[in-house]
Formats: sequence, C-alpha cells, structure tokens
Amino acid sequence: MNKGISNPGQACRLLYVVGQLRPGGLERQLHLLLQGMDRERYLPAVVVWSFREEEIYVRLIRDLGISLYPIDPGMSPFAKLIAFRHLVAQIKPEVVHSYSFHTNLPAWSATLGTSALAIGAVRSSLECEKSCGLMLGILSARWPRTQIYNNLAAAQTARNHGGLFVPRRISVVRNGIDLKQFQKFPLTSNGRARILGIGSLFELKRWDRLLKAALDLKTMGLDFEVEIVGGGPLRDSLQQLAQDLGVMDVVKFTGHADDVPSLLASSTFLVHTSDIEGCPNVVMEAMACARAVVATNVGDIPLIVDNGKTGFIVGCADHAQLVECLATLIANRDLCNKMGEAGRTKAEQEFGMARLVQETFDAYKQAGWTG
Repeated sequence: MNKGISNPGQACRLLYVVGQLRPGGLERQLHLLLQGMDRERYLPAVVVWSFREEEIYVRLIRDLGISLYPIDPGMSPFAKLIAFRHLVAQIKPEVVHSYSFHTNLPAWSATLGTSALAIGAVRSSLECEKSCGLMLGILSARWPRTQIYNNLAAAQTARNHGGLFVPRRISVVRNGIDLKQFQKFPLTSNGRARILGIGSLFELKRWDRLLKAALDLKTMGLDFEVEIVGGGPLRDSLQQLAQDLGVMDVVKFTGHADDVPSLLASSTFLVHTSDIEGCPNVVMEAMACARAVVATNVGDIPLIVDNGKTGFIVGCADHAQLVECLATLIANRDLCNKMGEAGRTKAEQEFGMARLVQETFDAYKQAGWTG
C-alpha cells in the first residue's frame, strides 16, 4: 500500500474518520448512518485510520458506493495526521466527523485553517473512552469543541465534571437500528428456554455473571440453555469457568456471528451483563425483534429498557436479582411475549434509522453547518 491516502480528490461534503471497520458497534452505527442518508446529496466519504482490507465493513461501506480512504496502519501517528490533513485540504469537506473517540484529536487537527467543521464522538462511558491513553484521552475529550455522545449518561458525566477538558457543545444522538432487518419474530410458546447473550468476550462484558447465574438456574431444575455469541480474548477462560462450574451441558460458546436477527429469532430472551456501556446496539435489536431483555443498569440501558415492561433492569453486583429475573422469564413464556411486544412498539417509536440520521444532522446544524 502506498504511504499516505490513495485516490484523493473526489467530491465530498461529509467526511467520516473511524479507527477501523471491524465487526463492532460503532462501525455498525456508521454504516447505518451512511445507509440512511441521501448519499447523492451529501456525498459522504470515510477515512479509516488503521485500514485492513479484510475487515467486514470495508465491503459493506463500499457496497453503498462510498469512497474509502485507507491509512496504512504501519505509518506513524504523525505521518497519518499529515496524510489526513492533505486529504481534507484537497477534497474540502464541509464536516469532518470523527466516529471513534481516539480519532477526535486528528479530526480537529486536520480541520485547522480550513472551513470544515470538526465533530467528535463519545460512544461509551468517558472512563472507558479515556483508557486509550492518558494524554490522548484527555485531549480527545476536549477537541473537537463540538462532540456527539451516543448516550445521555456519558453526556451528563461530562457536563457535571466541567473543567477545561470537556467539549464546548455536547449533543446526544442515541444509536439506531434498521427496523426492516430486525423484524418482529414470533416466540415459541413451549420447549426449552433459549437465553441469548451477544457481545465481545472482554472483561467489561462480565459474562462470568451469566455463567454463575446458569449454575443457580440449573440447581433450581429449570429447563433452559445459554448461548453466548461473540469472539474475544476471554473465550478460553470463560469456557474453563463454565467447565469448573459444571454448566457446560447448558452453555455453549458460538464465537462471532454476523446474522444477529436469526440468533434473536431462535431465542427466548436476551441477557446483557456488562459493567460498562453507552447505548448497546444488541439491546435495541432484541427489543425490535420482540424479545424481552434482562440487562444491567449501566449507560443508557435504564432509558432504553422499561423495567418491568420491556424487560428487567438489574444491579451490576446483584447476583440474586439477576437469577430471579432470569428464572421468572424462563418459567413464564407469556410474560416474555408481553415484554417482547412492548419492546417492539418502543423500537418502532424511538430506534429507527431515520431518527439517527435526522438527529445527527441536527447536531451538525447546531454546530454551524448550513446543510
């Protein structure tokens, strides 16, 4: 690959910069935003800070007819920034929107001395985002001076914290979903309950909580199985924990899977046990598919899931409450169906792709973009 950014010079009004295009939540949201906008009018393009051809959203974004500008992952940060600034100077976008927290500072730097409007992003808790590095985290939390947070919890934290290293303007735009892809699926009225967990196998997701709950549910003699879908560095240790707990007969690890709607269609309800979240896609997707949700009270989950109506919210450290909620849904298929129906209704009202596009563009306009 040539050093710098290849094939610059095509027309562009909205330029997005993202760290990578692997199978992740922010990448899915970027693809959804691009899919939902009028691409002929806004001429979007995407810069990938550490480009890898094999990543899944490379193909998906190209399939939308959108220009991708790859930056060689072997380049130094300074060389990447020079190449990025050169691209911005050539194609003259009206907005440069960083879609990854750690590309906030480059997005701001690349627009200095140009007419382009820089927009930053926070897509999880501030503490989690700042873990990208002390200095980079502090600076990326301040610049660009306008930032879009995908969850109200992080926005409130920033506003309450105040100080020098927060943006001047914060807009909150929650994640969206494609309601045509995540449709309402009928729920089987009997048989073994299928508990689904979807997410990367990292420590912050706390899949150990679900495995320990599975032991209690098994001891209670309930008829269920747990499927944990996702890849990550903790797969071996989580499988070992399941083995040690004696629950391998009711738990399976599927690895990464792309067809989330099919997984949800075959499930009874979704469980999300994370310690840290912003606005988790999978919780919204489960509700859109008319599935009840049991989730921890982190990030914006308490605003997405209506406790007792579309699912249950449990305390992160409340093992007994988690087991009780899981047992309730395992034993009551009618309640699963009722909660799922309410979840689908809420998804149709609040989670759609058109809302995501409109609120994002509204945030641009509040920052000075004329549209």
